[in-house]
Amino acid sequence: MFENITPLLVHWGITALSLWVASHVFGGIRFADNSSLWVSALLLGFANSVVKPLLIVLTLPLTVLTFGSFLLVINALMVLLVAKLVRGFTVSGFWTAFFASLFIALFSLLLEALVPGGSAHHRIEMPHSGIWL
Repeated sequence: MFENITPLLVHWGITALSLWVASHVFGGIRFADNSSLWVSALLLGFANSVVKPLLIVLTLPLTVLTFGSFLLVINALMVLLVAKLVRGFTVSGFWTAFFASLFIALFSLLLEALVPGGSAHHRIEMPHSGIWL
């Protein structure tokens, strides 16, 4: 029952660490306290897993037209959305969110590759029956 909770907690911690580092790299990102950092990391993970796919589907023609570059804008919008929802988390503007979301994505990817049990270590295997669904 709890075997799936460890990767979730690891991912949450990596997201929180990435947000914390981004707040020190980019002057336009601030957290009032640790609780706003942890809530922001949790909500950013939720937004990336629920809201972001919906936005990707809705903006698919624009994403195709820009050869995928519009996905960077969607990442920035996710950071701005979380900043609007979490009291104590402020982002100064779109461009700060844009470059910070790029930094957060790359830094999280690096950390997940280094941490045992991170999502970078999950393998996708074809079912033995050959049927995917």
